[in-house]
Amino acid sequence: MANHERNAKLLLELLKLPGNCRCADCGAPDPQWASYKLGIFVCLNCSGIHRSLSNRVKSINLDFWEDELVEFMESNGNASAKALFEKAVPVYYYRPQENDCGVLREQWIQAKYERMEFTGETKYPPISYTTGFYEGVLWKKGKENTQFLKRKFVLSEREFTLIYYNKENSKGPKAVISIKDLNATFQPEKIGHPQGLQLTYQDNNHTRNLYVYHERPEEIVAWFNAIRAARYAYLKTAYPTGSDEELIPKITRNYLKEGYMEKTGPLQKETFKKRWFVLDSQNRKLLYFKAQLDAEELGVIFIGTENKGYSVKEYVPKQARGNKWKCGIMVVTPQRQFVFMCEQEKEQKEWLDALREVLSRPMAPQDYSIEANIQYKS
Repeated sequence: MANHERNAKLLLELLKLPGNCRCADCGAPDPQWASYKLGIFVCLNCSGIHRSLSNRVKSINLDFWEDELVEFMESNGNASAKALFEKAVPVYYYRPQENDCGVLREQWIQAKYERMEFTGETKYPPISYTTGFYEGVLWKKGKENTQFLKRKFVLSEREFTLIYYNKENSKGPKAVISIKDLNATFQPEKIGHPQGLQLTYQDNNHTRNLYVYHERPEEIVAWFNAIRAARYAYLKTAYPTGSDEELIPKITRNYLKEGYMEKTGPLQKETFKKRWFVLDSQNRKLLYFKAQLDAEELGVIFIGTENKGYSVKEYVPKQARGNKWKCGIMVVTPQRQFVFMCEQEKEQKEWLDALREVLSRPMAPQDYSIEANIQYKS
């Protein structure tokens, strides 16, 4: 008969070992669940995915553990599972973090344990995102309306381009997008689809957004990693001496902060208008849009450093007009002052913290050219 008290203590000791103290799949600290089929310790969110895949799971604290299951966990663990299932993860492949969306986490787990994509064994045909060329159909939101329509996309690592066509049989592409400025980030809540992906690129000094999705989770994550593969190849040519440690964060990025604020004009007497703001910390840009799914920005503000004349602070405007919100922020640049209003103090603090994080980071050489290309609008 199993000694439940002893087994519970053994499991808690196993959790203290290097590798086991974080979720085997997303890295969340203090995992409280385990797959006794795979011998790994996982967090609550990842345990639900494993359960749906029949990778039998138990709670460390709430379930009874039989002796043989504890022995199996002892002889395996996260480090040995990683050595087997993550032996050959491509350097550009995105490894989900604990706060990432469900589709990234789910497809990472399926790719590792079900499809065995990273064991180092040669596969034929090769996995789609490893080939340097990818094409298919994605549902894309129209520029001027909310309707999503099927569009053909073609990604070429050799040409460093992503092309899309408005019609399947059209003679020429609607757009040829350079990989140089392309970013991809999952936005399921914003787009209103669990497989929603936002593609952002530069078009004549404007930021252009495409919102796409695919019905199959595996397909949209394959597109994401194909884009990352092409971006990594481009970065290797653009920064030939750059290490992987330096280049990997540049492949794609999530935005540091997004949300609605109210904005007034340059005289700070104009009527406040509600705008959707996006803080792209890598490019030191605070962009604003009329609505959150707009294709192009209304304006952009460069966020430099304090020793270059940039600052941010709480602010209460004296002659505010039209504002419904009361929690103010002022962003100061060498050219002008910008005043924004947040709905709640919590939002105000989050924006202040995010902006100060960018302010505190030294400017890189490429930041100066970004700063020079920005023309402020009202």
